[in-house]
Amino acid sequence: MELSDANLQTLTEYLKKTLDPDPAIRRPAEKFLESVEGSQNYPLLLLTLLEKSQENVIKVCASVTFKNYIKRNWRIVEDEPNKICESDRIAIKANIVPLMLSSPEQIQKQLSDAISIIGREDFPQKWPDLLTEMVNRFQSGDFHVINGVLRTAHSLFKRYRHEFKSNELWTEIKLVLDAFALPLTNLFKATIELCSTHANDASALKILFSSLILIAKLFYSLNFQDLPEFFEDNMETWMTNFHSLLTLDNKLLQTDDEEEAGLLELLKSQICDNAALYAQKYDEEFQPYLPRFVTAIWNLLVTTGQEVKYDLLVSNAIQFLASVCERPHYKHLFEDQNTLTSICEKVIVPNMEFRAADEEAFEDNSEEYIRRDLEGSDIDTRRRAACDLVRGLCKFFEGPVTGIFSGYVNSMLQEYAKNPSVNWKHKDAAIYLVTSLASKAQTQKHGITQANELVNLTEFFVNHIQPDLKSATVNEFPVLKADGIKYIMIFRNQVPKEQLLVSIPLLINHLQAESIVVHTYAAHALERLFTMRGTNNATLITAAEMAPFVEVLLTNLFKALTLPGSSENEYIMKAIMRSFSLLQESIIPYIPSVITQLTQKLLAVSKNPSKPHFNHYMFESICLSIRITCKANPEAVGSFEEALFLVFTEILQNDVQEFIPYVFQVMSLLLEMHKNEIPSSYMALFPHLLQPVLWERTGNIPPLVRLLQAYLERGASTIASAAADKIPGLLGVFQKLIASKANDHQGFYLLNSIIEHMPPESVDQYRKQIFILLFQRLQNSKTTKFIKSFLVFINLYCVRYGALALQEIFDSIQPKMFGMVLEKIIIPEIQKVSGQVEKKICAVGITKILTECPPMMDTEYTKLWIPLLQALIGLFELPEDDTIPDEEHFIDIEDTPGYQTAFSQLAFAGKKEHDPVGQMVNNPRIHLAQSLHKLSTACPGRVLSMLSTSLNAEALQYLQGYLQAASVSLL
Repeated sequence: MELSDANLQTLTEYLKKTLDPDPAIRRPAEKFLESVEGSQNYPLLLLTLLEKSQENVIKVCASVTFKNYIKRNWRIVEDEPNKICESDRIAIKANIVPLMLSSPEQIQKQLSDAISIIGREDFPQKWPDLLTEMVNRFQSGDFHVINGVLRTAHSLFKRYRHEFKSNELWTEIKLVLDAFALPLTNLFKATIELCSTHANDASALKILFSSLILIAKLFYSLNFQDLPEFFEDNMETWMTNFHSLLTLDNKLLQTDDEEEAGLLELLKSQICDNAALYAQKYDEEFQPYLPRFVTAIWNLLVTTGQEVKYDLLVSNAIQFLASVCERPHYKHLFEDQNTLTSICEKVIVPNMEFRAADEEAFEDNSEEYIRRDLEGSDIDTRRRAACDLVRGLCKFFEGPVTGIFSGYVNSMLQEYAKNPSVNWKHKDAAIYLVTSLASKAQTQKHGITQANELVNLTEFFVNHIQPDLKSATVNEFPVLKADGIKYIMIFRNQVPKEQLLVSIPLLINHLQAESIVVHTYAAHALERLFTMRGTNNATLITAAEMAPFVEVLLTNLFKALTLPGSSENEYIMKAIMRSFSLLQESIIPYIPSVITQLTQKLLAVSKNPSKPHFNHYMFESICLSIRITCKANPEAVGSFEEALFLVFTEILQNDVQEFIPYVFQVMSLLLEMHKNEIPSSYMALFPHLLQPVLWERTGNIPPLVRLLQAYLERGASTIASAAADKIPGLLGVFQKLIASKANDHQGFYLLNSIIEHMPPESVDQYRKQIFILLFQRLQNSKTTKFIKSFLVFINLYCVRYGALALQEIFDSIQPKMFGMVLEKIIIPEIQKVSGQVEKKICAVGITKILTECPPMMDTEYTKLWIPLLQALIGLFELPEDDTIPDEEHFIDIEDTPGYQTAFSQLAFAGKKEHDPVGQMVNNPRIHLAQSLHKLSTACPGRVLSMLSTSLNAEALQYLQGYLQAASVSLL
């Protein structure tokens, strides 16, 4: 695409259409942009538009499109074409920083993100002048520009907070510190001076404080991995200024908004984080500053109001105290009983209260409430921080703290008892306090794993939790109901099983509650209880114990999906999946109605898939319905196909990318249920599965390969007779996969199925070409993964067609090739093969080469006979060689760039491991002994003389063991 006005005009029109709410206009425009994004100059056209367009909406749209384009295409993936040409890459890097700095803030943010995506790949090696270009802008004095630089630096360096330590990382951080630490410190000092100069100018202060927030964030990122020498030497400058900012109060920066945190709160929150980082990681160096920070932060907590805008500040301030109080050498700061009482009274209890804002979130923004409360999402709440502080204090002062709080809990419960409908919040706080006191260690999978011995959890459960859940109306006191359900969920390992069994019908009943939080918690609690394990790793709650509740459980779960706000509730769908898995054949009578409801739900969500977890559990539930029913009655597969195929066809026709990998997995499961023939409905689809466009998306590859394997297993003869013209297409897929380091193993899965199941004559003409392709790949890029797959394939070929056929095909490609493969690949590498079935295939294949291949006995190949036998005994007896060459360590970790739908494996669509030599050979060691016996009968004396002169003693000993076990001897 040329950089012409006409192209700019076209692009403008299509970008406009992508904003149209009507899918009939929007979708074609998106497809058009997708089709041209591979063209040269496309990204430069977007940058020109966002610089020169007269319409603001087009500028913003171009900037978002550009950022997403970079996200999808900038990374260069090995074995895949480079999606952005080199000249475009150079032009983008040359223009993007100045363009970002001169753009309005909305566009600046998008370009800043794009720079950090490019920086992640190219900085520092391929973009060495990025830092200098940014640092030079600090001198401009224009804070719009400076904030642009700081924002970009923040998005570039924040990954240092969660990267693993490595030499490359240290080198990069050192490079950044050398160029950036001093200018940043100078900018920090200058900005603080400007703040006092402009103390009465509200608009100037807003800009300066935005800079200080970004500077404080950069400080955190640059100090996270280790304490840099520069910051240690300048700690006085940073900490003194941080401390004075913590205590600063400027009326001009206070906001009237009760919800949204102002600049002052955001800055103080970040400073609390920075202080906590130093207190935890660099306590020795930070010691002189610690007491004044503790005092400042304590004062902050005591004087800050309950408004939502202070939540982040308060939670970070409490987290600071929590991190300090659990360090042994700060213990003395908290030892005094008065200090503990004061912390409990002034910080913990007030921040445990359920505020009006929480009540509002509970009712009107339940999804966010659930995310915070159940999943502990990163948005730190006051309650979460107060809980952490209780845990921290209990580390050294468990007795006194439990004592102080027991008093509070009792008085709160008494208040509630006086007038429940008015004082229910007192009980809510009491439950929260008990929970935070009792839980010492917690995991998502098991709930509480360590509890405070001083709290009697079962007694509290029976006296205070169960009565709420047993009350006749499920919609009364929803917050207390949610608390009670959460209590069961959290303490499921501490509460005795008989109490859990009493709770199950109560939880099932609460699936009908109108409150989204209550019925979601009920579903989640049931799902967690169903996954608990008892003795012998069996589920703690058995299908027999659930028998009386099956009908009401399934009815209420599916009804809950019809409640307002829960039509795509992932917790309910996960509970459906888990119930199926636990109940197994008890659900069969309900399957017809269940599958109808699941299919209708699938059809509805396929119009606009927006909840990935919900969708995943829905497909898992469909797979479970199929598995459980067809295990009892294999004929039932037809009725599932009838129910599902219409929806599947629609999903494939509308190209619903998120669902296609799932559809292929469910179809594989259905097809594998058929015993002999492939039904015609599947054969009609077969040609479409070979279309190259489907194979372009990495997420489709594993499920499509499995589906093609199912076709080959169930109907290779049908394919050979009715679709022989499609065999080249099938091999084309293999050729594409084998060329990629990330997907070559999938290519081998397909090839192995072709070799194992297709009638030999149907693939005769292609065999030699297959081997040539494999050798070309071996020459160009030999990786351990490829070698392992290649070894399994040639041995499977040998098992299927015979050792002589293998030797002949190798030697027809190039004379003496067979000997080279034995010497250079099979003998030295066979130890790397892993997996029971794979090892067995290789053992049977090598045994055939040793005992059923005449050239091994009487040509120059004979010298390889003993080394090959020794390698085979090694495969049986030596530990697997799992070493990988250094340069290969990251080949298998393919990070799918950008927005491509990644492949999500369905656990309940799993494939049984298939053993192609199962019927033929049970024990490969005995099979080797029997085959050697047969060979020695055919040529007496030969085998024994070779063994006695050349085989090493240890291998010979193992071999004698095999011969004894097989009750045969060698002649």
